[in-house]
Amino acid sequence: MCGRYSQTQDSQTLAQAFDLPQVPELLPRYNVAPGQEIAVIGRANAQSPRQLKLLRWGLIPHWAKDHRIDHKLINARSETAATKPSFREALAKRRCLIPADGFYEWKKTEAGKQPFYFQMADKSPFAFAGLWERWRSPKGEVITSCTILTTPANARLAPIHDRMPVILSPAHYEQWLNPAVTDPQQLQPLMQPYDADQMTHYAVSQRVNKPGQDDPDCRAPLGMHK
Repeated sequence: MCGRYSQTQDSQTLAQAFDLPQVPELLPRYNVAPGQEIAVIGRANAQSPRQLKLLRWGLIPHWAKDHRIDHKLINARSETAATKPSFREALAKRRCLIPADGFYEWKKTEAGKQPFYFQMADKSPFAFAGLWERWRSPKGEVITSCTILTTPANARLAPIHDRMPVILSPAHYEQWLNPAVTDPQQLQPLMQPYDADQMTHYAVSQRVNKPGQDDPDCRAPLGMHK
């Protein structure tokens, strides 16, 4: 799964990495947690430019009776998203990129769960494959939310966890965001484990366990905190 990640790149870097005409000023985030607003990239139609907006992390299907279902839907399994009622329509019609520069995963040990931080070997930004939805409450409140797709772990993740977020290759961004692509079979090849050789990881402290902690120490290598 993917339950925490970081996005600390500045607006100019994001604009260049994701071909965005403009990006609002964003605070660096070292410990993004479910339920929070996160940066998401999408497009209204095939002719419109990509846009970055803030959406709630934790998908609320448009048919849900209660918004509290969101904490159960922070991730969607890529293998079954096309058939699950919570995700199938969003996979066909409402896909997005979720920019990040690293994510956390926990390994079960005799001493408890040990967090690890994963990133690209060159520390460059990347994008999770995401889905989004717009939900309206009986009282008229509108919440736009999203989820991160997951896939079986690659060789780097496997010793720590059996799942990992779907990380899209930049060459696939356009196809992923193309609203004309609605066939899940065309999308399935994009939702594969990312090349383990392009990634690196290291252990971090349990500081990241608390959502209220959001500073550089969250991703500092274990034993190297200030």
